Amino acid sequence: MNDFNPPYLLRNQHIQSILNSIKLRKPFVNRRSRGMRNAAASHILDCGKGVRLQGYFSGHNPGQNDLCILIHGWEGSSESSYILSAAGTLWNEGFDVFRLNMRDHGPTHHLNEGLFHSCRIDEVVDAVQRVQEIFPHKRMFLAGFSLGGNFALRVAVRAPAAGIKLDKVAAICPVLYPPNTLHAMENGLQIYHLYFMKKWRNALRIKHKHFPNLKGLDHISGFKSISDMTDYFVGKFTDYPDMMTYLKGYAITGNALENLQIPSVIIASIDDPIIPAKDIQNLASPDCLKIETTRFGGHCGYLKDFRLNSWADDRLKELFHY
Repeated sequence: MNDFNPPYLLRNQHIQSILNSIKLRKPFVNRRSRGMRNAAASHILDCGKGVRLQGYFSGHNPGQNDLCILIHGWEGSSESSYILSAAGTLWNEGFDVFRLNMRDHGPTHHLNEGLFHSCRIDEVVDAVQRVQEIFPHKRMFLAGFSLGGNFALRVAVRAPAAGIKLDKVAAICPVLYPPNTLHAMENGLQIYHLYFMKKWRNALRIKHKHFPNLKGLDHISGFKSISDMTDYFVGKFTDYPDMMTYLKGYAITGNALENLQIPSVIIASIDDPIIPAKDIQNLASPDCLKIETTRFGGHCGYLKDFRLNSWADDRLKELFHY
């Protein structure tokens, strides 16, 4: 196991998970990331087939520094505390940073009529390829958190065929096997289930305001669980025959990572309340993949002190400064 060892009062998995994204942390993160945010410029990425994604580039001397692309988790955004914290840390270390918003996340619901779902990997691959074209750098890194970590690893598998030259990929608490994640979310501490239900409902309402002709979104308030919402969503808005086929479609367990060629690191917490640690043993083991497990950390927590500084940010710094 790795050496994340927070103070005793910060060791609880739920304290770690909740404090990482709570509003209380935002002022600390905003202060530390001020330089990165002041340097940020919004960019719309043409990902082909009419798809547009958006993100923010913060650079020092374009082309002279290494670039790190960051991907948020489900219902997060480029403005999530954990993304701003990581981006600010890396920018302060001299990295240029691109904070990508996935479809229907952040201020992007109006860009594409089609709804976000987690199997839309091709457009994220295209977005990373476009960032590489627009902002050429000596070295390029990719990091993601939670669902963003899952996307980052799937991008890494597809990178060579897409002409993407990634030097290293890091995934913090990535979604491994979605059926088990959904089960953990619905059967664990209810604050997580309620939080994501509320966030998803709000996102779909925003989408409906931009695209009132999308039929079926007005039914979302009647569902009592993410499983029920997902089952309805898959049948109504995707080509997948059922919910389980869809969920397995973005799993990275089994042979999903066996063709990985990019040096990659998964950082996973044994006490993660949302991503069951038992699924780690079901990952493929290509030579380029390293798995670091920690005893503590919760879900994307990794807060190392009472100033709410992030050990995960420090670890990204170490991994990308090799």
